Order: sequence, then structure tokens, then C-alpha cells
Amino acid sequence: MKHILFALFLIALPISANAQLRIDMTKGVVEPLPIAITQFKSNGGNTNFARDIPGVISVNLESSGLFKPVNPGAFVQSVDSIATDGPNFGEWRASNAQALVTGTVSPAADGRTRVEFFLWDVLSEKKILGMAYTTTPQNWRRIAHIISDEIYKRLTGEEGYFDSRIVYVAESGPFNRRAKRLAIMDQDGANHKYLTDGNSLVLTPRFSPTEQKITYMSYESGKPTVYLYDISTGRHEPLGRFPGMTFAPRFSPDGKKVIMSMAQNGNTDIYEMSLSSRKPVRITNSASIDTSPSYSPDGSQIVFESDRGGTQQLYTMNKSGGNVQRITFGKGRYANPVWSPRGDLIAFTRMYQGKFYIGVIRPDGKGERLITNAYHVEGPTWSPNGRVLSYFKERPSGNSRSAKIYTVDITGYNERWLKTPVDGSDPAWSPLN
Repeated sequence: MKHILFALFLIALPISANAQLRIDMTKGVVEPLPIAITQFKSNGGNTNFARDIPGVISVNLESSGLFKPVNPGAFVQSVDSIATDGPNFGEWRASNAQALVTGTVSPAADGRTRVEFFLWDVLSEKKILGMAYTTTPQNWRRIAHIISDEIYKRLTGEEGYFDSRIVYVAESGPFNRRAKRLAIMDQDGANHKYLTDGNSLVLTPRFSPTEQKITYMSYESGKPTVYLYDISTGRHEPLGRFPGMTFAPRFSPDGKKVIMSMAQNGNTDIYEMSLSSRKPVRITNSASIDTSPSYSPDGSQIVFESDRGGTQQLYTMNKSGGNVQRITFGKGRYANPVWSPRGDLIAFTRMYQGKFYIGVIRPDGKGERLITNAYHVEGPTWSPNGRVLSYFKERPSGNSRSAKIYTVDITGYNERWLKTPVDGSDPAWSPLN
């Protein structure tokens, strides 16, 4: 999926078979890896890119909590010297770096820009990764995200998540007249853009896994209705005219269906609807409130919340609605379940004794862990590699409210505030672009 169309060429350069530099992700708390990221050498290309691309890479890697960029003030070897003679590993070891990133920016004959980078193991004095990209100059920031993903993958063994975006509900105005509109941005907050005008209340945006589309709820028609928004064209349309109210839409893993809850005749059940036929098919049929469904990554199962057991808890079932299994039994109420892209965990919101928590649990109901808590914290969403969660926290602020978006590693460490132009809630992470 490409949110900006551009020509991109990758050239894999030799990787040492003996290189062992790797972050051990199996440990509970990982000591950040010291990594030096130099300015890139400008070979007659854009000197701003040579400075700005490494800057974005450094911020990306540091924000993951797994890397500790070395202060450039400790750098001894110049960019020109690296380009001519290669890294002086003794000098880089003296700066306490274990990994080193270098690169070049050059103009291509057709007016595009070529960006080349190298990843070095300082301790073993070996090149462990090198790639080159040719693209249009306006896509320099995306190139920085792609390079960050490659470095992350090589040094952790997991896919990266930097070349992705987050859609959320941008909130502004007084507490009793809160304007809510859709907004979208890169995962680091850059390239922020509003998608709706705020004249109609919007809620629960969700990305398609296969297309540049978003589902969300809106009161544009006077009642809660599920809409489909095409990011590339700006066009939005209701998914259908249903007799009852619709809630909490999500795409299927193949992007061909939407699952949601619908209230009809005083009963709320889960329905699945093909985007081609636009005909909803009922999946659950009980006297309880069944809502907030989320597919497993392979589409074979669904997790949802229900009060069928007397309290609001989480359940799993087959995609056809059979083999319903309760997976939470803790005190309080559970809501907002969402399956990890890896399939190993389900994130949720838990409410107990006046506090809200974000937690994770295995699909079999074992291993529940509470990761963060606040006066009001809700709406967990997974990064595309299943390593990081985003959510929003809301705090009372006099006669108003303050809602902010955060991210945290699934270990519960490295919680960070994701700055937005206005307050934000209901974040939803995209797949890799």
C-alpha cells in the first residue's frame, strides 16, 4: 500500500555472514543499543536531505525505546572521511557506539534523488546492511521511515513500523460543544491533515489493511452510521442504510468485509457485511449486548465484548459465530478488544474501581497483563508489527477535558506522548505503507 506514489528502487548490498549484532527482544526490559547516525554525505545533492533524513532516522529509532542515538558531539570522524576511507571503527568505539549508520545523497540523471545508506557493526568492524533508494525529492521523509524500518528489522529481527500512519479523532472546543473531526498523520506526527470539517460528530476510525480507505462512525445523517472514506479521493459514503444504529466498524484482514454491531428492536448483535454486496449477515444472536468485534489476523476468529455473562467481558468465537469462549474473568468491566497483527495477544480496556487500564491477554484467556492506567484511558490500537500500542488518555481540566494520544511498548515501558495540533482520541494505526 502506497500513500504517495513514487518510483522506488532498492539495491541490496553485501551483508556479512558473520555479523552478530542483534537486540535480544525476548528479554523483559531491553537495554537500548547505542547507535551513531551521521549526517549523510551530499554528492552535489540536496544538503538539507543529507541532514534531515538522518535526523528523522534518529528520532524514529530513539522513540522505539530500543536504541540510544549517540550524541553527535561525540563524533570524531568526519562525513567526508567516512565516504573516502570508510569508518574508523576505533574512533566510533571510543564514542561508545555499537552500531553506525552512514549514507550519501546524490542527484539522479532524471531529476530524482538517490539515497544510499550503510549499517555497520562497530565491534566486529563489518558492514551488515546497505541499500539504495531512488525517488522524488518530496518523499525524503518517507525514505527516512523506510530506512528506519530496515535498520530496526536488521537489529531486532522484527518488522519495523515507522513507515505507517495513524488516523484519529481530532477534538477541540468547550466540553459541552466538542467538535470532533477525522485527522491523519505519519506515526511520528508529521504530515498532519484533517479529513473532515468537524460539522458532524465522528468516532472509531479504522484503517483498511489493503486499500487507502477508512471506516468510521458519523452522526452526519442524524444517527450513528458507518461510513467509508477514500483517502486518495476524499470521497466518503455510508456503507448502507440500516434500520437500527450501527457501531464499532472494523475491516476483515483481506479488506473485503466490514464487521460491526447493529442495534435492532432493542437488541445489539454483531454483523458482517461484504463491501461488494453491502448486505449484512448476522453472526451473533443473543439477548445480550454484543459489540466491538475484531478479527484475528487470519480471519478465522473474532474477539468481542458482551454482557451475556452478567458483566461486560471479552469473548472469542469462530468467524461464523460458533464456539463462543469467554476469555476474561477479572473484576470490573472489559471493552475495546483488538487482535494483534501477530495473533499472539489481544489488547483491551479494563474499568475497575473508578480507574481505566490498557492491558493485553492471550487469545486463550491466559497471561493477562495491565500495561498503563489513568483517570480515563481507552481505544488501544496496534502498530503493524504488533510491538507497540497506541491509545488515548483523557484528564479533567477544570470545566473542560484534555485528551492526548500515547504509545507504549507491549512490555509497558517507554510510554510516550504523541503530540497533535489539538486534542486527540480514538487512534487507529495503519498497516505498513
